[in-house]
Amino acid sequence: MKLIVGLGNPGIEYQHTPHNLGFEVVDCIANDCGVEIRNRQCKALTARTEIGSGPVLLVKPETFMNLSGTAVRELVEKYEIKIETDLIAIYDELDLPLGTIRIRERGSSAGHNGMKSIIGSLGTQEFLRIRLGIAPETRILKPFRKSQRKVADEMIATAADAVEMILKEGVAAAMNRFNRKAEPEE
Repeated sequence: MKLIVGLGNPGIEYQHTPHNLGFEVVDCIANDCGVEIRNRQCKALTARTEIGSGPVLLVKPETFMNLSGTAVRELVEKYEIKIETDLIAIYDELDLPLGTIRIRERGSSAGHNGMKSIIGSLGTQEFLRIRLGIAPETRILKPFRKSQRKVADEMIATAADAVEMILKEGVAAAMNRFNRKAEPEE
């Protein structure tokens, strides 16, 4: 079982904000797979599906961003997930330009509170993550401006494609394809 965790905050007031991009990617994957993320377990909304040759659990923690690690740890324990190979965390990243995607196999939280919580709860930084650039000047809890929304929507779809490629072709292939700079707007 692979655990695909999108980070965000529950509640309608946080929908479509930069800080909820992880949720939006997981929703996009669920939509592509024809499933609904509505099962409650381990302080998270989840949905089971298959991508590639194996089972996947799509996860949206309901603990608010800063406590995401609680839900992730409970799910890792429940499903006996091998953290280094079977966990993918997807989240917003202020240090990257809007539209940029970076896949990493390990690393620090870089100040992201959701990642701090997961790393602290799991006791390791050795897990896959997909960082979604939102740019340093972005207000993370305010909806995207109209001009930013198109770029965000493209990035969400691309991140969903990256997850699929990771699961079907491996991390190295996905990193080679998706770890590139965003195209400048004309």
